[in-house]
Amino acid sequence: MRADDHLCEHALHREELLKGHFLHVVRDNVKLPSGKEATREFVLHPGAVMVIALMDDGSVVLERQYRHPLNTVFVEFPAGKRDAGESSGVCAQRELQEETGYVAREWAYAGRLAPAIAYSDETIDIWFARGLTPGPRSLDEGEALDVLTATAQELAIWSRHGSVFDGKTLVGLLWLQNVQSGQWSLDWRCQPEMPSPFQPPADLP
Repeated sequence: MRADDHLCEHALHREELLKGHFLHVVRDNVKLPSGKEATREFVLHPGAVMVIALMDDGSVVLERQYRHPLNTVFVEFPAGKRDAGESSGVCAQRELQEETGYVAREWAYAGRLAPAIAYSDETIDIWFARGLTPGPRSLDEGEALDVLTATAQELAIWSRHGSVFDGKTLVGLLWLQNVQSGQWSLDWRCQPEMPSPFQPPADLP
C-alpha cells in the first residue's frame, strides 16, 4: 500500500462535455478512498510555458495583455500553450520570439506550476532566458499586447498593491527574487533542455 492511497481517487469512466476551439471539458466518475463514487468535471490542457527573460541590466521582459474573462489588461511574463507534439523547450523559444521578438543565448529550466488544480490538469513549465537579442515579433492573428521591462523590485511593488495579480506571474516573481538573491540556483544551457527524467526534489512533503 502506498503512503497516499488513503487520499487518492481512481477514475472509473470519462464523459466528454465540451470540445471547443480552446477548451476541452470532461467529467470523470471516480471511486473515492471511502469506496463511494463521485464526479469530477475539469478542463484538459496540453500544457504551457512561462518565460522569465532577463535583460543585461537585471530587469525582466513583461507584457500587457487584455484577458477577456476578467475584462482586464494584465501585466504578465511571456507565456503560451504548447502545440501538439511540441516540447516544452521549443515552446519557450517560440513564445518568447513570437510575443516579444527576443531570442535568448542561454536557457535554464526552473520548475513547474499548476495554476488551477481544482478544475484543470494544466501545468506551466517555468523557463529563464538570458543573453537576449531583440528582433521582430510574430503575433498571432488577433493578438495584441505591449512589451515592457521592469525590475524585480518594481514588479514586487505592483504585486503588493494589487495591480499585478496574475497567478503565474506571481509565482514567476517568487522564482526571480530567489534566483537574483542567490537563494535558488539555475543550470544554464545553450538550448532549453528539461531535466531527464524530470524528478521533483526528494525532500518535498
